[in-house]
Amino acid sequence: MDDEGLTPYPDWIRPPVGGYRAEDLDRLPDAPPHTELIAGSLVFTAPRTRWETRTTGLLHGALEAAPAGWEVWRSMTVVLDERNRPEPDLMVVGARADWGPKDTSCRAGDVLLVVEVASTESMERDREVKPRKYAAAGIRYFWRVENVDDRPVVYTYELDPSTNSYVPTGIFHDRLKVEHPFPVEVELV
Repeated sequence: MDDEGLTPYPDWIRPPVGGYRAEDLDRLPDAPPHTELIAGSLVFTAPRTRWETRTTGLLHGALEAAPAGWEVWRSMTVVLDERNRPEPDLMVVGARADWGPKDTSCRAGDVLLVVEVASTESMERDREVKPRKYAAAGIRYFWRVENVDDRPVVYTYELDPSTNSYVPTGIFHDRLKVEHPFPVEVELV
């Protein structure tokens, strides 16, 4: 505490010149859980709602249909480049990725699919910012899930390698049924 009885802010609250780098995220012991790095800036996420938690769980279960060699992960960050390390709600990652049990992130090259379950707080990032960054990093598939009248609507995208941007492949309201990146079918109601 300082002289006035107030707790000082942690040193990391003031970003370094040039912003934070991906490896810095592991050196911020007092940072809130699920802190992301976007364009060199720390992004703190709002607590998840029941709807977001339920929807993420539903899709996690459906993605467990991934073929051998792929795993579904949550609560992990992905290093896109030295200034971007977001934490997707779900990722499908190569099971043979070269990393150890104490690693806190994976490389974009090991990720097949990222899923973002958008909230009011994250909508702009999930619609505009993150898809561009995931595409630039070469992640082949991206799904965004939005709450429409308390029901999940899934927007699916595939990377166009000639433009390094995502193109829409579907909008799913009651049932998600896709063949890529692997067959997935789940009731959304």
